[in-house]
Amino acid sequence: MKKAVQLRIRGLVQGVFFRQSTMQKARELGIYGWVRNCEDGSVEVEAEGEESVLKVFINWCHRGPRNARVDDVEKMDVPIKNFESFDIRR
Repeated sequence: MKKAVQLRIRGLVQGVFFRQSTMQKARELGIYGWVRNCEDGSVEVEAEGEESVLKVFINWCHRGPRNARVDDVEKMDVPIKNFESFDIRR
């Protein structure tokens, strides 16, 4: 079953290739949506895909790329928007 989530990821998540790595992981898993930096230093993600694959992606977001330090991931279910790719938003 397809699901969609919005994530707010806090910690040392800017300036460590978090957005680029998130996009690569999403594309590798077949997840669609976007990722962007927020003014408060967090990273926001909207992602949709099959529930089982989405779980793998969310687990990855709890770790992030090698130089990141993830302190907290807020997850909220959101309506599916049928994105056709996964992109970095600015």
